[in-house]
Amino acid sequence: MVFSLVKRGNGHLADVVAVVLAVALVAAATTVGLYFNRPDSGVVIYAHAPPIFGDWLPHVGPGSLAALLIAAAVVIWGPSLAGRLEGRRLLALGYVTSLGWTMALVMVDGWQRGFTSRLASDNEYLHEVPKIPDIPSMLQSFSARILEGAPHFWTTHVAGHPPGATLVFVWLDRIGLGGGAWAATACVLAGCLVAVAIPATLALLGRPDAARAVAPFAVLTPGAIWIGASADGLFAGVTATGIALLALAARGFRDGRGYATSAAAGGGLLLGFGIFLSYGLVLLGLVALAVLVVGRQWKVAVVAIAAALLVVAVFAAAGFWWVQGYHLVVERYYQGIAHLRPYSYWVWADLAAFLIACGPAVVAGLRRTLVKVCLTKPKRALTGDPVLLIVVAAMLAVAFADLSGLSKAEVERIWLPFGVWLLPAAALLPWGSRRWWLAAQAATALLVNHLILTNW
Repeated sequence: MVFSLVKRGNGHLADVVAVVLAVALVAAATTVGLYFNRPDSGVVIYAHAPPIFGDWLPHVGPGSLAALLIAAAVVIWGPSLAGRLEGRRLLALGYVTSLGWTMALVMVDGWQRGFTSRLASDNEYLHEVPKIPDIPSMLQSFSARILEGAPHFWTTHVAGHPPGATLVFVWLDRIGLGGGAWAATACVLAGCLVAVAIPATLALLGRPDAARAVAPFAVLTPGAIWIGASADGLFAGVTATGIALLALAARGFRDGRGYATSAAAGGGLLLGFGIFLSYGLVLLGLVALAVLVVGRQWKVAVVAIAAALLVVAVFAAAGFWWVQGYHLVVERYYQGIAHLRPYSYWVWADLAAFLIACGPAVVAGLRRTLVKVCLTKPKRALTGDPVLLIVVAAMLAVAFADLSGLSKAEVERIWLPFGVWLLPAAALLPWGSRRWWLAAQAATALLVNHLILTNW
């Protein structure tokens, strides 16, 4: 049906069908989840507003009007500005607007509830920061404190991630920027870099048209709800910047620019540090590989891999071995609520939560991506299109993360670093429909943020 619709017309109906199917998936996840939440169901999913991790709480806040106005401005003027602004100005405007959109969504929940207290709970990183007397001893003893029941075992989020995540907040504290407000600010400032990194990567890889098309969608993403403020927003911004630097290095080597080696090393360092922010981010290697394939500069891979291995070596020398930490985290994972959350539900409900964070425009773009991939002949032509190759790589990363069973619920934030690399799929949407899709993105974010009090 989908293929015949595409062949007969512009595919608008097929896009709508894809979104309707996604809505049906969300509805099914919600219905089944609510049934499981009944006291007599015998099933525990630990999500009060399934498939989103949060609580049903219709509310408005100080940011509601600002969010509506920013959304309207991006919908009305975003596509036209993206089409005519000079590249650097477009990226700068995208970053500033992304900050405004994210903070407006934050303020729907209020300054305290939506921002300063998000990273200050007993399960979060900041809970442990005052208990870390010095960084070397923390790294040397980190693995020994992962398992629940071990002496002085780490709180949930610290134990569930490599030490790089905690180090970020320790460093902030050491320079005088301690507490929930500064931690949340760092997450938002870093997370909004995706609005720069995604279009910049596409432009550097030879698709400035796609970069301009994607720029408004990179701003008005529903994922901004969890960029403000969760550490996963920071993870997304750091790793997206690293991948953008790989694209910059590829352009630099091709044009004989002196910055190429530094850019490749910077990208490798950020991506190497990325796997010490969250174990699952090793899957972003698929997206990095897609960029390297399209960039066609083997020097980038050599320099970046060397830089990433340097990060691994530094952590190993300091006393933390990533592989050992990963195996211990898997064991800790099943010491908690993960052993109660049913895989049979979350393996598909996770996808529903993830699609909410991505938004309907990405759903329609993914449909067009899959159709284009299937119809492209010869298949080797796909390696020259950064939009298709990056989106397919991100889809594979999500598929592996989902099937692993190591992300039962909460993926609307956990998979943010993967989800931002699905945004290029929006470049495949026809020009005439883009404002409608931007409006759908904004509506999704506003509905979720005003109906549910998310935990992040």
